[in-house]
Amino acid sequence: LIIRRADGSGTTAVFTDYLSKVSPAWRERVGAGKAVSWPTGLGARGNEGVAGRVEATVGAIGYIEMTYASVNAMPVAALRNAAGRFITPSVESVTAAGSGIDLPDDLRMSVTDSPAPDAYPISAFTYLLVPQTIADSSKGRALVAFIDWALHHGSASATALHYAPLPAPVLARTETLLGRVTGPTGAPLLTAPVDSGGRR
Repeated sequence: LIIRRADGSGTTAVFTDYLSKVSPAWRERVGAGKAVSWPTGLGARGNEGVAGRVEATVGAIGYIEMTYASVNAMPVAALRNAAGRFITPSVESVTAAGSGIDLPDDLRMSVTDSPAPDAYPISAFTYLLVPQTIADSSKGRALVAFIDWALHHGSASATALHYAPLPAPVLARTETLLGRVTGPTGAPLLTAPVDSGGRR
């Protein structure tokens, strides 16, 4: 029995994006999105709903976010990635999915079915949407300082929390974009960025 999300979710968007890349039939009949018209399966709300139904049903399979599966010590599937290797989800294999790919200027991209040899194929970035220009300089400086801290110091906690750190090329590109955020006069709001070694 297939257990899938009954509510719209980013997890569903990532999963169906992957299915649309590896299955032309899925792409044509169902497609990708936060909510799709599922051809089969039993719906449940949230990660906890899907996980609960999978655990309570012999032979069931479903999808949940990696962090939820890790924290709850749930069994996971090794999937064949684009390089032909069977990979299990881990912070390392999710970070690998963002490595070795072409980075668009604004970093808006999908990393499902990544060509990286160690990549778990159902992976995604989490995004922050930050205006290029922030009218309130004081609030803007606080925001970019927090993001800068999160990228360099907060990310040290990512692995312990079962989240994957950004790969180095993506981190470098993010630093560049953060340095371009300006106040109303056009002056950069990030005045003392952290360097690649974590120092100001």
